[in-house]
Amino acid sequence: MATIIYTHTDEAPLLATYSFLPVVSAYAAKAGVPVETRDISVAARILAQFGLADDALAELGELAKTPEANIVKLPNISASVPQLKAAIKELQEKGFAVPNYPEDPSTPEEKEIRAKFDKVKGSAVNPVLREGNSDRRAPASVKNYAKSHPHTNKPFGEGSKTNVATMGEHDFKSNEKSVTITADDTLSIVLETTAGEKVVLKESLPVIAGEIVDATKMDVAQLNAFLRNAIARAEADDVLFSVHLKATMMKVSDPIIFGHVVKAYFAEVFEKYGADLAAAGLSANDGLGSILPALDGLANGSEIKAAFEAALASGARLSYVNSDKGITNLHVPSDVIVDASMPAMIRNGGRMWGVDGGEAETLAVIPDSSYASVYQAVIDDVKANGPLDPATIGSVPNVGLMAQKAEEYGSHDKTFEIPAAGTVRVLGSNGEALLEHDVEAGDIWRACQTKDVPIRDWVKLAVNRARASATPAIFWLDETRAHDAQLIKKVEAYLPEHDTTGLEIQVLAPALATAYSLERMRRGEDTISVTGNVLRDYNTDLFPILEVGTSAKMLSVVPLIAGGGLFETGAGGSAPKHVQQLVEENYLRWDSLGEFFALVPAFEKYAEQAGVPAATVLAGALDRATATFLEEDRSPGRKLGTLDNRGSHFYLALYWAKELAAQTEDADLAAAFAPLAEKLTAGEATIVEELKAVQGEPADIGGYYYPDGEKIDKVMRPSATLNGALATL
Repeated sequence: MATIIYTHTDEAPLLATYSFLPVVSAYAAKAGVPVETRDISVAARILAQFGLADDALAELGELAKTPEANIVKLPNISASVPQLKAAIKELQEKGFAVPNYPEDPSTPEEKEIRAKFDKVKGSAVNPVLREGNSDRRAPASVKNYAKSHPHTNKPFGEGSKTNVATMGEHDFKSNEKSVTITADDTLSIVLETTAGEKVVLKESLPVIAGEIVDATKMDVAQLNAFLRNAIARAEADDVLFSVHLKATMMKVSDPIIFGHVVKAYFAEVFEKYGADLAAAGLSANDGLGSILPALDGLANGSEIKAAFEAALASGARLSYVNSDKGITNLHVPSDVIVDASMPAMIRNGGRMWGVDGGEAETLAVIPDSSYASVYQAVIDDVKANGPLDPATIGSVPNVGLMAQKAEEYGSHDKTFEIPAAGTVRVLGSNGEALLEHDVEAGDIWRACQTKDVPIRDWVKLAVNRARASATPAIFWLDETRAHDAQLIKKVEAYLPEHDTTGLEIQVLAPALATAYSLERMRRGEDTISVTGNVLRDYNTDLFPILEVGTSAKMLSVVPLIAGGGLFETGAGGSAPKHVQQLVEENYLRWDSLGEFFALVPAFEKYAEQAGVPAATVLAGALDRATATFLEEDRSPGRKLGTLDNRGSHFYLALYWAKELAAQTEDADLAAAFAPLAEKLTAGEATIVEELKAVQGEPADIGGYYYPDGEKIDKVMRPSATLNGALATL
């Protein structure tokens, strides 16, 4: 039986759920729409791995492969190793029998434990649920609001030195090799060392005919040379040094790259004290945030800490995440996430923040060149033409290839830090090498897969969106990149399966596609970006942040290949800061607009699945209520004394009730919601007063990764008047 599954996740989205879900459940029940929850938070996923909780993620993964799927998915933590360790510690303190995270597993038991934690680490949720491709765009109401209430995109200064630094060679893009599989097979990945030893890196890797398989490496010696040059360049230009990675999604490769950045910046410290740090189990991959506090436990810890401080004072100026707390760009690998940090920097006129809290131009270091050109193209455009004006610019919606772990974001289980020099080969079951690379110890090698069915579906979705919106669709593919060359062949083969008469559909390399889309944006024209998995992630932050000020206000629909629906509710990059503010002063700035948008197609999908027309009425009323919500500017404010997330939920509930009471499609719903609309209207002043009255004092939620539900409920539902009105339904 069909039902809407609303996911419990982490941080600010989880807190907001405790305020908003009671409204959703109460309204949906009146329309005969069941709403259930499943906990896919990082803590719940850890507990599930050790048999201490139901595996809700696995359950939803199976559901996503059926026509009955109807999942509203909120942002969740893609845990870096430091976050994973923090969650483990909290669970242990709450009495759960969760083992410690094995840094260097040696025994079979430790390897088994590590394997379980690896299933939780990084982007563990999205590849399981995303059994379809992505259709993400700014709803008309959001775009219209941005035009009538434009945010500010700051200009770059005259002669700005802000730029992107990227390798361009010897990296993942330049070393990539790719092949399309012609027959079903089972592959293996083997390292043959120069000493003659054979190391099986991966065995029993199934592939099916038509699938694209890639392999590539990052030459670490060249990476280190590049990093030394980038640090010297930042120092010579007197700009901030900042590194921009995706250590959450690229959970194997990017923490290693981050570690190389830390060691390059603090080269003398690691040369002198590296053995001491390694002996203490302290890894550069985890960043300064893990190393510095642990130095108190070392005999020469104060000496090492002084060396770090001296290097910070004398080296290239670092960008800071929080200068007040001394948190640098190199503290935590997951603190600076490229798809959020780069557009924020561009929006801020090419400036980030230094040790003194002041803004300064920066050298944005993105080591792998696969997509770095996109950000450089935007920087070049803004320098030449000035900042984009949200009041007049067009939009860049996205159709993204992501189903069934497509492309790089599905590479985690096939990414390795090479233990010894030799040759890595991808072998067919007949022993013949499909792909191979010569490697040195420490190189980062990876393979990834892209199945044919998702590619066909992606091409179809792109054509359908171009037709539905009468908008040009550009495939962001580079014929000089091995994987993209294979993909272009498939696009060219599958486009003729659809009616493309009158449509503008092109294939352009990412930098050219960026420039083309920006040129059209400045004329007020829309352009669909049709991209692979990583660029899907990058573009659906980059353009929304410049267009509407945030990526949290996007409509994100995933039409699942089996016929169900996955409805995503925006990005969670700012969620940790919002939790901190709530705990300190009982004010939650999180904007739930993404949930409002996602619920509309979820209700429409349920009406289709279960044959319940009232669900369509519910959806239409919510859509109109959200438009009113935006026009009345009821999103959370930034400061105490204004409406926060809880207040925004009240106003959404008020407008939704009014719309349901006023509609004429379903008399029973109108009759049911008329009294509630009256109660909420009459109680508005009291409810707002009750919601604001709690602001300013610390809030106790009983934990960060595994908070106390009863405590959160008390914090997030402080209005007795609102709670009582909802209970009358």
